[in-house]
Amino acid sequence: MAVNPLRAEVVRLYKNLLHLGREYPKGGEYFRDRLRAAFSKNRGVQDPQQIRDLISRGEFVAKELEALYYLRKYRAMKKRYYED
Repeated sequence: MAVNPLRAEVVRLYKNLLHLGREYPKGGEYFRDRLRAAFSKNRGVQDPQQIRDLISRGEFVAKELEALYYLRKYRAMKKRYYED
């Protein structure tokens, strides 16, 4: 059985998203279940270009999650120091 050279990148992305999902607003379990379902759905993809597209989509989701967390922290700090 040939090992796909993109496998390591996919595993890295999965672990990164799993780590980021711990602080998800709806809960870590909700995020983990959705993440597992998304990766399982695309498990049979063999085309390297399609795998790269899926990886780039996953990296976009990771960036969006990071932005969500930074915004949440900013809003919490703003509430503490400024009254509107």
